[in-house]
Amino acid sequence: MDVTGKVVLITGAARGIGAEVARQLAARGARLALVGLEKDQLDEVAAQTGGKAWEADVTSWDDLERAVSGAKEHFGAIDVVVANAGVASTGFVRSMDPKAFERVIEVNLLGVWRTVRAALPHVIDSQGYVLVVSSLAAIAHTPGMANYTAAKAGCEAFADSLRAEVKHLGVDVGVAYFSWISTDMVNSADEHPVFGPMRTAMPGPLGKKYPVQDVGRDVVRGIERRAKAVHTPGWVGVVKLFRALLPALIDRQAAKSVPAADRAMADTDTSGLVGPGGKAAAKQ
Repeated sequence: MDVTGKVVLITGAARGIGAEVARQLAARGARLALVGLEKDQLDEVAAQTGGKAWEADVTSWDDLERAVSGAKEHFGAIDVVVANAGVASTGFVRSMDPKAFERVIEVNLLGVWRTVRAALPHVIDSQGYVLVVSSLAAIAHTPGMANYTAAKAGCEAFADSLRAEVKHLGVDVGVAYFSWISTDMVNSADEHPVFGPMRTAMPGPLGKKYPVQDVGRDVVRGIERRAKAVHTPGWVGVVKLFRALLPALIDRQAAKSVPAADRAMADTDTSGLVGPGGKAAAKQ
């Protein structure tokens, strides 16, 4: 797919991965429908990219239908959807704020379903492409991330089923798998007194953060190829081949770090959504 002139709708476009993807697509001549919270931040990305912004909560049918209808009316078509909006929280299941736990599921999984469902008729008309943003967390289910891993695994499964449903209509569906990316969300999580040290102590490349520009590059390439999968960094694709081995490896690593972290989590009141995007989502 030559993205020049194509209309790409991106959720979670106010900052982080969504904003970077928008900037790199704009450099290739794409026309951008930017959807997200944090209106001032979203408008700034629109000004940088020449896109059009719609403030919307991806868990709201009314908001999404207004944004999608507005994009279709403004641009005349929707060729690509990048269902990217997502939030994260800190905490273990037994001590986490229940509202924060469920908000992650609502945004990261139900928000993806609602985004895709609202835009799908237009993508079918264009015989276009849908990219669902999942995560390495869909493959490696680590402690302290139960709601995030559940949501991202659901995104992967949703996209796999959708791919089979719409292939005959000329629509391709991809899944994006990212490791830790240097965004406001991850950087804010690293400031948590318990989760931050747990994350950075992960062995080898699993504890490393990668530049958001790498994600933008890989997503643009994925859209151009109408790819079934996008991996950032590339080794994430290799990890997928060994996912059956991961639970035992994670259990072994967790046995060393979780007991103390669990006690610390239970003694702190800092569980909840992280980063500016998380704060914006919590207000909805």
